[in-house]
Parts: sequence; C-alpha cells; structure tokens
Amino acid sequence: MKAKLGVEVSWQLVMLILIALPSVLFHVCHGQTDDYENPAAPPPGLDECNGLFLTYSFISREKEYPRVKNASAQAWAFKSLATITNTGQNELKGWQMFVGFQHKEILVSASGAIVVDGDDFPLEVGNGTTFAGNPMTDLKTAIDTAGDFTQISAQIEITGSVFGIKPPGVPMPKNIKLVNAGYKCPKATLKGKTYMQVCCKKDPKAKKVDKKVLKFLPRRYGDLSLTYDVLQAYGSNYQAQVTIDNINPLGRLDHWNLTWEWMNGEFISKMRGAYTHKRDFSECVYGPAGKYYKDLDFSTVMNCDKKPVIADLPPDRKNDSQVGKLPYCCRNGTLLPAIMDESKARSIFQLEVFKMPPFLNRTALVPPEKWKIDGVVNPQYKCGPPIRVDPTEFPDSSGLDSKTYAIASWQVTCNITRPKEKLSRCCVSFSAYYNRSAIPCNTCACGCDNNIGCSKTARAMLLPAESLLVPFDNRTNKALAWADLNKFKVPNPRPCPDNCPVSINWHIDSDYKTGWTASVTLFNWGDSPFEDWFSAIQINKAYKGLEGVYSFNGTAFDNLNKTILLQGLPGLSFLMGEVNGTKPGDPRIPGKQQTKISFTKKHTPGINIARGDGFPTRILFNGEECALPKQIPLSSAEQKSPFKFLTVIIMAIMTFITMTDHLH
Repeated sequence: MKAKLGVEVSWQLVMLILIALPSVLFHVCHGQTDDYENPAAPPPGLDECNGLFLTYSFISREKEYPRVKNASAQAWAFKSLATITNTGQNELKGWQMFVGFQHKEILVSASGAIVVDGDDFPLEVGNGTTFAGNPMTDLKTAIDTAGDFTQISAQIEITGSVFGIKPPGVPMPKNIKLVNAGYKCPKATLKGKTYMQVCCKKDPKAKKVDKKVLKFLPRRYGDLSLTYDVLQAYGSNYQAQVTIDNINPLGRLDHWNLTWEWMNGEFISKMRGAYTHKRDFSECVYGPAGKYYKDLDFSTVMNCDKKPVIADLPPDRKNDSQVGKLPYCCRNGTLLPAIMDESKARSIFQLEVFKMPPFLNRTALVPPEKWKIDGVVNPQYKCGPPIRVDPTEFPDSSGLDSKTYAIASWQVTCNITRPKEKLSRCCVSFSAYYNRSAIPCNTCACGCDNNIGCSKTARAMLLPAESLLVPFDNRTNKALAWADLNKFKVPNPRPCPDNCPVSINWHIDSDYKTGWTASVTLFNWGDSPFEDWFSAIQINKAYKGLEGVYSFNGTAFDNLNKTILLQGLPGLSFLMGEVNGTKPGDPRIPGKQQTKISFTKKHTPGINIARGDGFPTRILFNGEECALPKQIPLSSAEQKSPFKFLTVIIMAIMTFITMTDHLH
C-alpha cells in the first residue's frame, strides 16, 4: 500500500512540474528581457566610489592641415569625452571639473559644459582648464532619483586641436579633478593609454560651507561685466534685463553695439532702454515662429534675427514712456570708467523674449550665447560664455526696506585684448626740440585693407614737425622735399598711411638741469567729435618727476601702473572732428587739443632725456591702446656717438697694422 502510494505521488509531482515548467520558463525569460537585455557595463571603479567619479576618455584624432615635417608642430583634430557621476549621498551644486591639458590643446567645442576660466571658442587650454555644467549645473544623488543616470551624471563631449603627439602616443591630460570646495581628489589613475579616472570624496577636514553659496558659480571679475537677469517668466515668454558694468578703471565704450546668438529660436518682442539696428519681422513670419504663434501680430515685434545687434538709445529718449524711463539708459552708448564718472559706468536695458518649443515651461530659461560688444575708438573686448550665478538682488520698487531677486541670473565677463600689430584704432608720433625730424605714426598702424599702390611694410618717412598738422594725403610733397634735403632714402613704393582716426603727438620741448617739459597734442581725423575724452600715459622712468599739467586736467595714479590720466577741463571735454580748410583746396584741418606737461629731475636721478627716457612706453585714448613708433628721436650728439666710436676703433686698427709693418 505504501509502495503504491509512493508511485502515485511521484506521478502527480511529475505532471505538476511538466504543467508549471513552461510558465516558469516564460516568466524568467520575460524578466531578463525587460530589465537586463544588453546591460551597459559601468566604468571600472564606479561601483567602488562613494563620492564623485570623474573620467576622461580619448576617442580619436585625425591629422590636420597644414601637413608639416616637424612632428612637434603638426596639428591633429581630436575628440574626447569627460564624465562626472555623483555616486555619493550628497547632491553636488554647481559642479566644476578641471582637465589638465598639456599639449597646446585648442578647444573648438565642449557640449554639456562651459569653460569657466576662458573666453569664446576657439580657446587655448594648453595649461589646463575648468569646465562647469551647462545647462545641467547640479548632480543629484541616486537615492533621490532612483538611480536615474540623466540626473546624477553629466558628459562633456570635447572637440579640438592638439599639437606634437603623433601615434602611437596619446595626448592625455596630466590630471583630472573636482574643483568644488569640500572635496578631496587623489591623482587620477591612467587605465591603458586612452582612459583616466579618479574618485573624489568629501574632505572630513574641510570647513562647512553655506549650501546657498554652493548653489551657483561665484561672480567673476572682468574688465566689463554683463548680467542677464530674468525678471518675469511665463510659459511662452519672459522679461529680462541686461546690465553692462564698466569695471576697468581705464576701460571705455562709445556708441556700444552688443550682439549675441539665440540658441533655441527665440526672438525679441519689445525693448526698453535700447533698440536693434535691424527691425525685420519677415524671419519670424516665414519661419518656425510664424507657424507656432499663428495669432501673433509680428509687425510690432522688435527683432527676429538669430544674431541681433543692439544699441543704446540717444538721450532724447530718456523720458519716453514707451522705450525710456530706465535708470542708466539712453546715453548714446557711452560707458565711462568709474574714476571719471561713476554714474556713467553702467548701462541698462530690458527686453521681452518669446520662446519656442520645447522650451515652453515657465522654468525653461536659456540665455543667449556668443556675446560680443564693441565701440568706436575703444578697447577691443573678448567675452566669455554666460555662467549661471546667484539671482541678482534689487531694492524693492515700492520703497520699502526689503529686497527682491531675479528669477534667474547669468553673468558674462569681457576682458580687454591688446590690439595686434596694424589693428589699432589710434597711433602716436614722436618729436623733440633736439632733432629736426619728427617720427610719424607707423605705416598701416590701424590697417591697410583699402590701400593700393603703396608699401604696407616700408617704414614711415621722417617729416618736418609741421607736417604732422595736415592729413597724410597732403604730406607727400613735404616728405619728399625733407628726404631730399636730409639725404634720406625714399622707399619705392612709398609707405602707406597709418589710417588712424585719432593720433597723439608727444613732443619734448626742453631739457635743463633741474627738469624738462613736453607737449601732448591730440588730433581727431574723423568727422565725429569725442565727448568726455581721456588719454592715459605710462612713462616709467619719468613718472615720479611729474610736476604739472597746464591745459588739461592731469591726475597721477600710482595704483594704475603709474599712469598719468589726462582729461579735458570743464567746457573743453569735446575733441572736435576734422573740418574743411579756410579756402577751397586747402588741406582739411583736424580737431585738436594741446597741453604742456612739466617734470622735475629731483625725484628721477639719472634720467637722460636725450637718450629717450622722456618718451612714453604706453599711451591709451578712450581706453584703446595706441600704436607707438618703432624708434625715438635722438639728439645729434647721441646719433653721432656710435660713428665716433667706430672711427676710434678703425684708427686703432690702422695704427696697430702700421706698427706691425714697421716691426717687420
């Protein structure tokens, strides 16, 4: 009976297994397909990191033109990928990652991030650079996101050029690390030839930092600071305010033009405090904006360009209820340094921006990129990318003792770049009482794009001092006659003009036992006057001896590289433009102003004016650095001394030869 029962039980178990087996197999296979089909392998070391895991992978490269034989000078186009993943328990606000490039790398693009310590692309980063998240600035934790890698990790796709490392060598960075305060990173580990990783962890010794401070990147210092503040936000549009602050004590802008590039199809509906040079709404009507905003009257839209050019309003619009009535607006684009007039060191304008899908969420706010700003005869600025900063603080408009904040703020910093040779906008000529010839501005000092039939490389011809008072076209006969009189060589073809709208002459008037004097003359060769002009002069060897400036307002600044700042006196702050001569056919007459400057030798012992110690080493006009001559006038004694010395040497040699012959 027991045996029979055992057989029956065994048969029933077999049938149950056979019936259940397909179902079990089906569910197991279904579960594998749904959750684990082709799982992506995590980077080596990611699972062991409890903090921030950083990687750098070199992907590929191709040889670039020009092809050169010198391997160290050969350029290669490269692609690489940097990643940062939050594997810890704390959210990381405003992440920053340093990549220690070391092979003269030039970045062309970096998607998913901005370069914190640089300007616009292309960008030289051969000494390393720091990236910050853009648009994803924060890295949440896996705990708070259920392991969503799109919220805990960020990638930087890097494209650029590298020099001198030919295959099989790989141009890897020296190191990668997290820059954020409160974290400690060991030296990155190289895995193979093309992969580098590091795990950065919380530093237990680090001081606790206010979380609010870590939310966004700190504001940066630059010669010019532009802030893009979102004041009101709706689903399809928002209102923004742009503030331009002149930080550099010698920086300046006249008739500024600001341009940027919209990245997501935005367009400007209205503006206050500024306007766009082009007002053409056809690009909206016939483009994606017209298809989406079917009921919008585009005839009232300010600008639909991808790259609008924005300018300040003239003063007569300051109290206009529709486009004016903003503080710091409507000054014809003039931005003075704060040491001249602090109230004129800032400009403000507002704009209403319409957005396009898929950025129609109230919080989907993206600033324009590729900012550029320029003036007339002003410094040339190079601007970096917009970085997210803490919301700007404003006083309450109701007058109460409270503060309001922008919804979101971005900062763009621009820095002055020294003009390249032949790309200045002003130039300098030198002359002195002890030399009959004046040294004019350099050939093509401000460019020679439109000059034909003249030499762009020949040195400018010496002139009699009075020739500096007439335009270049009227100097030819004087220059040729002066060359013939003094037996100077005349270049063939003759040198091109300097083509500068502004020139400055520095003339040494006198040199005596206890001091010396100089004259400074400003020439405006253009049609438009310069209001509230200034000139900054650096004269290193003579600065301490400054005694007085007589027809200008002169101020010495020790903390500005020992600079003498010259400005027009009250009522004389206009440098007028060029006008016609008195009679038909007479040379045009430039606008000019002049002053005398006296120096004492009491505080500058050993100064030698005849050898050139009385000439400036740097001159700026309205913030623009002017091109200096490549030579200085020397006194007759100084010019003859080398020849006298050479004569003595020759006579000594001849005497030695004669004595040798007598001995033989």
